[in-house]
Order: sequence, then structure tokens, then C-alpha cells
Amino acid sequence: MLAKGLWVCGVIIPPDDSSVISPFRRPKKLNDPSVTVKIMIFKSIGLFGRYQDVAVKATLNEIREHLEQRGRSVFLGDTTHQEIEGLRIGDSGQPLAETIDLGIVVGGDGTMLHVTSALARVSLPVIGINMGRLGFLTDIPADTFRNDLDLMLEGEFEIEERMMLKAGLTRNGAIQAERLALNDVVLSKGATGKMIEFDTRVNGEPIGRVRGDGVIVATPTGSTAYALSAGGPILHPLLPAIVLTPICPHTLGQRPIVLDRYSDIQIDFVESDNEKGHAFVDGLDFAVVHTGESLTITPAELSARLVRIKGHSHYEVLHSKLGWG
Repeated sequence: MLAKGLWVCGVIIPPDDSSVISPFRRPKKLNDPSVTVKIMIFKSIGLFGRYQDVAVKATLNEIREHLEQRGRSVFLGDTTHQEIEGLRIGDSGQPLAETIDLGIVVGGDGTMLHVTSALARVSLPVIGINMGRLGFLTDIPADTFRNDLDLMLEGEFEIEERMMLKAGLTRNGAIQAERLALNDVVLSKGATGKMIEFDTRVNGEPIGRVRGDGVIVATPTGSTAYALSAGGPILHPLLPAIVLTPICPHTLGQRPIVLDRYSDIQIDFVESDNEKGHAFVDGLDFAVVHTGESLTITPAELSARLVRIKGHSHYEVLHSKLGWG
């Protein structure tokens, strides 16, 4: 787990120092005298509806009423449709981190990705109520949210620290744009039948040239998204690793590769039949990449903080979402 503290069942356990906590190190027991325990209570909550979708109004209002009945202050986030009435986070006149303690996303994984990346900048945790399809991130069913939210408010939760990536576009030797990714960074051929060609380096070391439809650089969280469809492996979401998965490579020897989380990746776009590539970050347009330009993908200093109700099972989610027998 990558964090400055390990959250367990509503409490925070600071480590001995500010170094990264190994995911292979067992956390200290709560009765250890060297452990300082602070109870985390969510008093003010931000509700983020599926992006500008008025169809979530009824569910969102039910969640707001449920939270207010339990003494919580509720604000609506920026993704929530303007026709849904209520006090907005921007109306508070205070910075985001001083207005809410927790974000609740009412939508699908797309909205969850947007909100989680935004709240990661101010170290706020997020939990998702699924109004979409698969919902690997928004894993609370809309029809059972009352019980799950009550458990969370009672402290029956854990916070998972999910690693993120930072994508950059280098043009003429200078960084032109940067963006955080929770799921993946993709270089694609775009809407054309022509392949693209690119060189990949990891920590400055060349690992090969690929001709194909593109490449996906994914976090463990993103290993169950686009990378999975392209034949990549499923990683445990807390594993400190990065998955590099080519998309339809012309050479069959080009296979997905798992890198350690500290890898700095550079993808150089080289001259080919397709004069440009398209870069996407968490499914959204990031940049058009031309010959001689590069994408850089490095581990982000920030991490996403996902709330999981106590008893949540990653393997049960895989069994349910992927239809494993």
C-alpha cells in the first residue's frame, strides 16, 4: 500500500517514518503502544452525480436525505446536473478540503475516475454508488446503498491507497501538458485503419519498437479496464506495479509486460504510415502526438483514496463482474 499512513476500519495508523509502506509488510496491531490511533468521522459529504445526467436525480436525492437524517452536511459536486437542486460545494466559500471530508460518486466508473483524480489532489477519500454497468470502482449497488453507507458512517470501512500515473507530452524537448491517471494512459492510432509505430524506453533503457494499433500503460486499478480487453493481466489493485500492454501488435512476440511501480516510461512516436497518434488519459482526450514527439508516463506522487466497506473482497468483485464460474 502506498501511503503515509494505513487506514484500517475508520482509523489511521501512521508509520514509523514518512517512507513508503510496503504492501508486503504486515500493519501493526491496533493495541500496539507505538501506534497512534485517530478515529476518522465523515461529517460533511460531497455528492457527485453522474456527469450532467439528470436521470440520477431520484437516487441522489434519496442518498442526500439518508445522510442528512444521520446528521451529515451534504454538498453537491461539480459533476452534478444543474437541474438537481441543493447547496453546492462552491457555495460554501471555503476550499474543497475544508468543505467536505468525503466524496460519494453516484454514477459509473467514468465519473468515479474524474472525481477520484480531483479529490486525490487534496487527499480526500471517495466511495462509489454504481449507476453504470460493470462498476469495478463504484461497487456499491444503488438498491442497497443505505446499509453500506450506514456501515461506513459507523466506521466499518477501510481506505485503499491506489497508485496513480502522471502523463506528459514532450514536444521540442519541453513538457507541453501533464495529467494524472488512475486507470491508464493510452497511445492509439485513432479513427484510422493505419498502424502507428513507436519506440518504448523504461528508465532510459530501450525495450523495443512496436507497429500496431497502440499501447496501454495501466495501473493495477486500470488492469481490469482497457488493458484487460487488450489481453493484459489482472493485477491486485494494491500491487506496486505498472502494466505495459501493446494493442494489436503486428509482431506476435510483443506481449504485455509488468513493470515495477518506480518505472519511468517514455514512448517516442516515430515516422510511419500514420502521421499522428492520439493520447488518452483515463478515457479522455489528452493530446495529438506527432513524429518526433514523446509521451512520458511516471508514477505520480499522489495516490487515490478509495473507501471500501469492511468485508469487501476484490476476488468476489472479479467473480461477479467477469462472470467467473
